[in-house]
Amino acid sequence: MSGAVLSRSAQIAVLNDRARQAMGLTCVAVATEGFRSLPVADQSRVRELFETFDAFTPDNDPYGERDFGAIYQDCDGAWATKRPARPVETVFWKIEAYDRDLRFGSEAPANPAVTRRVLTIMLASEY
Repeated sequence: MSGAVLSRSAQIAVLNDRARQAMGLTCVAVATEGFRSLPVADQSRVRELFETFDAFTPDNDPYGERDFGAIYQDCDGAWATKRPARPVETVFWKIEAYDRDLRFGSEAPANPAVTRRVLTIMLASEY
């Protein structure tokens, strides 16, 4: 893909994928109290799933920026990206683009030189 010009949404999607895949290095990662109250093994499994998340659809990614997703726990305690009939728990992750000082929304979210990403992990019930 060298020489290819990516659309603004595609550029943002690439940066958001990097943020998910290298939390703490390419973004600021924060987790809510509810998520942090889950057992450590569950927290670890959920992080693995959103680092490799590829279940983007027009419903959860209408702008093609890969900035939101949900991970579900089924009645057997297993975590997955596919929603079970009756999820026991749902975890959301969301990426926001801010200015370098983390004070305002970024005016150029496709430009990493002027943008810092914040990835928030939360229980759906905390939303």
